[in-house]
Amino acid sequence: MTIFFKYISYKNIAAFVSVAIFFSLLSCEEDMAKARGTKKIDFPSKIINGAHIIQRDSGFVKIRATAPLIEEYELIDTPYIEARKGIYIQFYDKKKPKKPGTIKAKYAKIIEKKQFYEAKGDVKIVTNDGQIFVTQSIFWDKNNRKMYTNDTVFVTDKDGSTLVGANGMTAKDDFSDYTFFNNSGDINAKKIPETKR
Repeated sequence: MTIFFKYISYKNIAAFVSVAIFFSLLSCEEDMAKARGTKKIDFPSKIINGAHIIQRDSGFVKIRATAPLIEEYELIDTPYIEARKGIYIQFYDKKKPKKPGTIKAKYAKIIEKKQFYEAKGDVKIVTNDGQIFVTQSIFWDKNNRKMYTNDTVFVTDKDGSTLVGANGMTAKDDFSDYTFFNNSGDINAKKIPETKR
């Protein structure tokens, strides 16, 4: 009789151990599934240190850009390029190819798919006409040829006149036309057309 109980108890122990192993493996699978679900996928697929980029159109240099670090995120739904350590861009106009305009910012992001660009942190734009725009952020919707910001914008013209747009501005992307919100400043009245005085 004792042999029978030994046989049953070994059989029960073996069954219990098998069930315990099954549930522990099942819980490990669940942990792995959870880990895969929260797995970070927004890491850069390309990294450029000390970037010097030149963009040409039919041999004409349109843009020269330098940045200490550029990261490209391609493996996500909306891919983008990021310059987290700042960027300096020179942009050229065919009408004035010898005098570029410049943009300098502490951070920049480009979403090529949407043709949307942003620059943040001590943004300074100097047009090839000598106008200086200083703000904390600016956004460029390239498809609509529109630049805008809700941050305060300080503008200095080459003749020394100044303008402050306390609630931001919108502008054409070539800065040929712009609107400031809640503005003040010291501007040369000769620049204002008769119809707007």
